[in-house]
Parts: sequence; structure tokens; C-alpha cells
Amino acid sequence: MIQGAVFDMDGLMFDTEKLVFENWKEITARLGYDFTLDIFKKTIGKRRIETEKLLKGIYGEDFPYLDIAEMCHVLFVDKTDRNGIPVKKGLKSLLEHFKETGVKLAVATSTRRGSATRALEMTGVLPCFDAVVCGEDVKNGKPDPEVFLTAAGKLGVLPEYCVAFEDSYNGLIAAHRAGMTTVMVPDLLPPTKEIMPYVTHLCRDLDEARSVFNSMV
Repeated sequence: MIQGAVFDMDGLMFDTEKLVFENWKEITARLGYDFTLDIFKKTIGKRRIETEKLLKGIYGEDFPYLDIAEMCHVLFVDKTDRNGIPVKKGLKSLLEHFKETGVKLAVATSTRRGSATRALEMTGVLPCFDAVVCGEDVKNGKPDPEVFLTAAGKLGVLPEYCVAFEDSYNGLIAAHRAGMTTVMVPDLLPPTKEIMPYVTHLCRDLDEARSVFNSMV
């Protein structure tokens, strides 16, 4: 019986990964770096500290990660202030379904709390969640299970009675290691033979996920 549902944020609830990539490509190009989609995909699901290490490994220790990240953040805020944050198809109906059936809800994201809270408030879904766990709330980022175990603890639900919704490989591995049922809803990262052992259910979108869990809560 599912008692808790834990949601990743960017790329899962909100269609923001493409915008983030566009911003990074634009800013890095200004500074003379070739930032590709393949490189960006390696950062999905990682916290800032882990992304910085990854990109400095690619571009060199003088890569101005923090400066670029801040410029990209300012650009993201500007664009979403003007255009809003796009919500993934089926999100709100899935959240309503879980709330109606008494399932507790949490967010488990690598994003910083200020940015996460802003996105959740702007899209109107923050009141749906009983707990929000962000990148700075844990010592170890995904694929370590800490963020999912922390979310389950805040909900007061054992991990084996939780379902985790993710689009990233790191997130799916983390949720699987936490002992949760996992649902992959692909965004920029496709389901692969390597990731499928960590996936309990593969859904095209959150509407399909709702149909899967109608019989499980």
C-alpha cells in the first residue's frame, strides 16, 4: 500500500530542463565555451557542488562555474518572470489524486531551496506538499539515497511504502537504493537498458502515472 509519494522537480514536475540548457548554452558561448546537450545531460539530477566538479573536470579548473551558474540563474528568473514556469502534463491531477486518497507528498530535489520554493509557489503546487527536501538539506546528492530517505522521514512513512517519481538516472538510482517503488517519466534522458533495473514503472507522462497508481492507493 502506497502511503507516500516523493517527486523530483525540474524535468519531472516542471518542463524547465530545456530552458536551463538553453541558458547555459547561451552564457557559456559568450565566454567562449562549447556547452553541448550531451554535457548538460551529465549534470541532470546533480547538486551545484557536484556539477561544478564535473564541469571543471571537462573544461579545466579555471572554468568560472559559480559566475556562470549565477548568470544562468538570473536569466532563468527573468524568463520565467515573463513567461511563467511550464507545468508538466498531468501533474496537478496526479497530486490531487494522491491527496484525495490520503497519500502524503514530498519534493526531493537537487535544486537550492530558494529556487525550488519560487517554482513551487509560482505554479501553485506548494500547498500540496507535506515536505520539501532540497539540495542543501542533505550531505550527499543523488544517486546517494539520502534525499529520498530524508523525504520519507519527514513524511513519517517507511521508504518501502513510498513511490518516487523521477526523470533522471541519478534520481532513479537514488530512489531505488532508498527502497522505494520508482516511476520513470522521461524528459531529456531516455530509458536505457542500464537504467531499467532501477525502474519499477515506466510512464510516458504523469497522466499515465495516475492510471498506474489508481489501483495502488
